[in-house]
Amino acid sequence: MKKLKKEDIKQEVFDLYDDYAHNRVSRRLFLDKLSTYAVGGLTLPSLLSFISPDYVKKIQIKQDDPRLKSEYIHYDSPNGGGSIKGLLSKPSDATGKLPGIVVVHENRGLNPHIEDVGRRAALAGFISLAPDALTPLGGYPGNDDDGRELQRKRDRDEMLTDFINAFLYLKNHPDCNGHVGVVGFCFGGWISNMMAVEVADLEAAVPFYGGQPTEDIDKINAPLLLHFGALDKRVNAGWPAYEAALKAHGKRYEAYIYEKANHGFHNDTTPRYDREAAELAWDRTIAFFKKELL
Repeated sequence: MKKLKKEDIKQEVFDLYDDYAHNRVSRRLFLDKLSTYAVGGLTLPSLLSFISPDYVKKIQIKQDDPRLKSEYIHYDSPNGGGSIKGLLSKPSDATGKLPGIVVVHENRGLNPHIEDVGRRAALAGFISLAPDALTPLGGYPGNDDDGRELQRKRDRDEMLTDFINAFLYLKNHPDCNGHVGVVGFCFGGWISNMMAVEVADLEAAVPFYGGQPTEDIDKINAPLLLHFGALDKRVNAGWPAYEAALKAHGKRYEAYIYEKANHGFHNDTTPRYDREAAELAWDRTIAFFKKELL
């Protein structure tokens, strides 16, 4: 059997996976519908394996990379999850205080991919903190299916509090220069947008394909850099109203819509990954943070 490639898979499969990953269809219904695309030499197991994340082969920066000091810490989050675990990373050769970035996971907890993104941010010259909102429930359970189920058990606003407290922890960290931004993906994109609304002294926010706030947009002080996949109809549906409100209130923002890119295009562990779009979006993100936080 030939090795599957992204172009072998119909767009409907990616849309179906997006529905499953965001709890709009059950696993049983997902597998039933997915089986209808297992034709022409494709089997259901091979198709499922292809669209599932690969956290073993796709990690770019390993936990023990000598260029980094990377460790798990716990910080207080009153009125949120209590004590929250997070991965704190910074360049090992840093000699002065660094700008900070809170890295916010998707809707499945702090999985290996988001830890990797936290380390990437640190290697770019920042001190990063990637919290795990599943800490009160035992933390990321080792697979995304169970992670999604756990995250559904937590209150969304309490998780927002946890990430706001991560911002406060990082802002006051002795190795941070006090200038802190946030980047988040999917659920983390919504958190990034909401932190811009809720945190007056947040200095930069970068939501990747995140849901948009509908109230108090006038309270946003942080400049925004927003990334969208052109094929992500679900998230993109809320962008025109959000952009109109940002314009009406004179907010600073940049927005990019990447052609032929799906929701999750930055996640290089799944076939939704779009290398060109992801690398360009990440380069823009790091340049934006260096402009706003240094």
